[in-house]
Amino acid sequence: MIFSKLYFHIHYCNFRKSNVPGKKSKKVTRTLQHHELAFFTEGKGSFTINGKRYPIKGGMLIYICPNVQHFFEIDDEEPVDIQTIHFSYASINFNDSKWDIQNNTDMLPLQFVQVLKDYYQISDLFKKLVDSWNSKLPGYEFITKTLLQQLFIAIYQNIKKQNKNYSTSLKVEKVIHYMHQNVNTKVTLTDLAEVVQLSSTYLSRIFKDTTGYSVIGYFNKIKMDKAKELMIEGNHKVKEVAQALGFTDEFYFSRIFKKMEGVSPSEFNSKNVHGV
Repeated sequence: MIFSKLYFHIHYCNFRKSNVPGKKSKKVTRTLQHHELAFFTEGKGSFTINGKRYPIKGGMLIYICPNVQHFFEIDDEEPVDIQTIHFSYASINFNDSKWDIQNNTDMLPLQFVQVLKDYYQISDLFKKLVDSWNSKLPGYEFITKTLLQQLFIAIYQNIKKQNKNYSTSLKVEKVIHYMHQNVNTKVTLTDLAEVVQLSSTYLSRIFKDTTGYSVIGYFNKIKMDKAKELMIEGNHKVKEVAQALGFTDEFYFSRIFKKMEGVSPSEFNSKNVHGV
């Protein structure tokens, strides 16, 4: 699943602090029809999902998807700080000047429970998002959606740094950086594998796992984005654009462009540059 293709709708957000003196504990059983992110900064209690119980601790991030029963048990003798975001999302694709929208209640690629380290940035984004939602100042709905996207990016980056395979992620980033530097040349999978001293097969697998794209498919995506820029900003002809991006065969370039954009480069050029 590619987060950049998701459109989020926030139902509500809140911040709760359970600090009623003398109250031992409270158990809450729920099954939601939407998604929820919950973040704990301190406190004592437990969270149970799919028959597994997790003790609550600072830095714990909980993700709950629709139609999954779960339990919270909070001990109010040790106050719990919890910030929550309740949301739904849809997958949106833009192809050949048409929008394709698919409602989605599937699980996002997040674990139900994970404890984050060095979570200051995530805690800060949660607070900004919840504060913005509760303030209800003009533009708050757009602002909170933007903050939610930033929050997902921060969570992804935090998890990636904690992952034992963080060095693998750095190699994928190095390959992408190399692609940008060589967008105007012809580069093979073997060439890219040599950049990070991996086998072509292994690079293909980790690249797909990390980005959701094949190696060459991702490189072609970078090239096609550059092609659109060259046609719109530079008013270059299709043949010139193909040559500028390292394609010796203009027709091969056109086939890739149409496969990825839904229209041929000539059609794209006519619609966006000449208005035909």
